[in-house]
Amino acid sequence: MPFLPCLNQWRKKKKRPWPLCRKGTVPKPSSLSQQNYHTLLEQCLKKECLFEDEFFPADVRSIGMGPLLQKLPPRIQWKRPHELHKTPVFYSANKKSLALCQGLIEDCWFLAAVEALSFHQDILSKVVPQNQSFERKKYAGIFHFKFWRFGEWVDVVIDDRLPVNEAGQLLFLSSVYKNLFWGALLEKAYAKLCGSYEDLQIGQVSEALVDFTGGVILTIKLAEAPPDLWDILTRATYSGSLMGCQTQSGPRRVLQNGLVTGHAYTVTGIRKVTCKHGPENLVRLRNPWGNGEWKGDWSDSSGKWELLSPKEKILLRRNYDDGEFWMSVQDFKTYFVGLMICKLTPDLMSQEDGKKWTCSMQFGKWVKGSTAGGRMKTHKGTFWMNPQYLLKVLQGNGSKRSLYSCSVLVSLIQKHNNKHRNRMPHLHIGLSVYKVGRIFLSFVVGMDCPKPEVANVIPSRCCWTSDPISPRQHGQWPGMMGVVVQVGPEYYDINRRLPPAFFAWNMPLNRSFFVNDREVTQDFRLPPGAYVIVPSTSEPQQESEFILRVFSRKHSLHELGGDSSCVLSKEIVDKHEGWEDFFAKYFDQYPEINAVQLQRILNNVAWTNFQNYGLRFSLEACRGILALLDLNSTGTLSIQEFRFLWKKLLLYQEIFQKKDIHQTGTLDQAQLQASVQEIGISLSDELCKLLAMRYGNPDLKITFESFACFMLRVELMMEAFHNASKDGKGIYLRESEWMMMTLYS
Repeated sequence: MPFLPCLNQWRKKKKRPWPLCRKGTVPKPSSLSQQNYHTLLEQCLKKECLFEDEFFPADVRSIGMGPLLQKLPPRIQWKRPHELHKTPVFYSANKKSLALCQGLIEDCWFLAAVEALSFHQDILSKVVPQNQSFERKKYAGIFHFKFWRFGEWVDVVIDDRLPVNEAGQLLFLSSVYKNLFWGALLEKAYAKLCGSYEDLQIGQVSEALVDFTGGVILTIKLAEAPPDLWDILTRATYSGSLMGCQTQSGPRRVLQNGLVTGHAYTVTGIRKVTCKHGPENLVRLRNPWGNGEWKGDWSDSSGKWELLSPKEKILLRRNYDDGEFWMSVQDFKTYFVGLMICKLTPDLMSQEDGKKWTCSMQFGKWVKGSTAGGRMKTHKGTFWMNPQYLLKVLQGNGSKRSLYSCSVLVSLIQKHNNKHRNRMPHLHIGLSVYKVGRIFLSFVVGMDCPKPEVANVIPSRCCWTSDPISPRQHGQWPGMMGVVVQVGPEYYDINRRLPPAFFAWNMPLNRSFFVNDREVTQDFRLPPGAYVIVPSTSEPQQESEFILRVFSRKHSLHELGGDSSCVLSKEIVDKHEGWEDFFAKYFDQYPEINAVQLQRILNNVAWTNFQNYGLRFSLEACRGILALLDLNSTGTLSIQEFRFLWKKLLLYQEIFQKKDIHQTGTLDQAQLQASVQEIGISLSDELCKLLAMRYGNPDLKITFESFACFMLRVELMMEAFHNASKDGKGIYLRESEWMMMTLYS
């Protein structure tokens, strides 16, 4: 078997397109902090000044306020490369010049990913644009780098001021070659992207690999490695995937075998060698520190090399401490805990070459009280509330194999909105995939019935399923004696969200596992058909944004329960007719609705006379409305509760239009006070002013959205007072009642 380096020889044979981008092109990246590199460079050159980045200043704010500060020397200076070396060089294509040194930050995970990137010059040149230099005519103290960040490419601009000690030595990442600065500047740009240098402390190799490529991570727990691990490594190497691995977590120390605990390494190549006793599979690794190597079998000083032919021994053995070493696959599985493979294309799943892949991406949210239902295993009652995505797997490219099963890769990435990477710990996330489409309606019929008849069907026992229901399943209903009657098959409406009953009766196709990593990925072999993907957190009521990506030869993907399922026509609202039937049908599908569904309904109503003002109910407003009306504290509204809300909204619409005499789409304070009096409630001028400040815009003008929330709160709070008051003058509440009324309302 020929030697398989991760890129060097393979890249000469096959030019790879830019990873996971259509037509091999790189989408134009957005600018972090709205800083355009070319505009800023031109301005600085014109003014003959050096760029200073106000968004990532040369002071302690950019370093961070955590434990990293304790490692710093007493007097830090920020200097530009020209102040540190007479002839600074931004980048050198000479491979030997890429040796990097870790600084005071514990970011070996980042450094290991950079080392892997250095073997892929085509990708490296995209992340680190090569047309930058310290030449006086083009130099203005400004540099830029490109990263894939949560579904889009981001161009990060920095100045070249770097933190050094009194001796002028770089505190963080540096190069063995003291005049080379691309590594230090790349680390600074990544620190800006993550929030600060402090936010680079501790991480996973997989995160940086994805941020460098936009690829998809496959994580393998080596203690549970599949039998075909060598085949996976071989396909990963041939496809040009970037690979990293990590040792057991814990306090960082060097073991007797030469490995470092809690440390990240780069996988740089594989080789099957022929020994006297038979073949042996070897993996080549690199310590990003540039020194410190494995001392076991197949290390530089191991006697195992004598088992090879002289030619193979000379080709592979590196008898000096440069941080790179060989070890057997068996030792690799024993002494490393995780292997991270960053797939630049999904080809690792399949050995079919030369086929095009399609990628679909959906952005979603887990929202407390509405779309954060938790995992199915422990939260069956709320699991259905999670976002649901319909995946249609199609026969791809006429392949005979695709008639029966297709390779599908599903990736779920959680995205926190906090500016700082380390200030928001990862949630445990996972995904479940269900087969849908065909439905069998099954009923329990009494044993005393001479023959199954529809008249004997118990309606409450209807359910949606993808497979026939067995009598054994019905045995879980205590006291039910009967037989199962299969009526159908029929076809389930795959444009609607799956109801709770579906998940009660069906098992997912995959074993759902939950990890507290940024990304979880699973591979599937799926026959053409319809499937539903349900991304979820392990526990309910946990909030985060997420990105769902699906790769296959040919498919379509969209979210179920979209806006089209709950649109009311203008005539229905104007005439106040037909909406009862509409909501009855809607609530047949969804017995309870959450805040997201409420928002969809309200925002698809053609509100009379408000079209010109862009009326939209925000999710926060809908959550507030739901809290006011959620009498049983379920986080949802029943049809009865919604009917009450709908009637109130129609009333508030009439009042609003009546008081908005100038048709501005807003009410002032006086009009607000008159509107409250319209429903029979009298508020003082002072209280109305406070409420206008609370619900109004900066000019104290009230929109209809704010007006509806305001009126609903006023009415319900007044009703609550009168219900709790015995004489109409005062009330007495227990602390728990007071907290419930004031906080969840």
